[in-house]
Amino acid sequence: MSATEALQLDDTDRAIINEYQGGFPLTEEPFEDVGAQLGITAREALERVTRLLEDGVLSRFGPMYHAEKMGGGLTLAALEVPEDDFDRIAEIVNAFPEVAHNYARDHIFNMWFVLATETPEGVAETIAAIENATGLKVHNMPKQEEFFVGLRFEA
Repeated sequence: MSATEALQLDDTDRAIINEYQGGFPLTEEPFEDVGAQLGITAREALERVTRLLEDGVLSRFGPMYHAEKMGGGLTLAALEVPEDDFDRIAEIVNAFPEVAHNYARDHIFNMWFVLATETPEGVAETIAAIENATGLKVHNMPKQEEFFVGLRFEA
């Protein structure tokens, strides 16, 4: 979906986004539970989530782990990548299993990515490895304060 296209969400789509971004049923058949709560079938619930992902309404669907509380490290990082080399550098960065997600920005630092590591020290180690692999300086921007921004669509 392009930025200029209007979102076409019905009440059920809104309910999926509003009700489940803060928690999804942890059961053997979670889409069965979601469907029952929304008055639709499990198949329709799954198809709607799939469509919301494909249309770009949702950027991801899955659990969010708090790396620091699990003993790991987490940081936001950025690179200044020559435009003509962006795809190659993105491929290198994305090959690191510690890269949670990576996205382009219209800024001098045009590649931003999140690193999640098994240990706090793993952040610096991974940054050094990315710098070595790309030949570019990684700008580390660790969080100073945590915020939760929820997305809600009015019916």
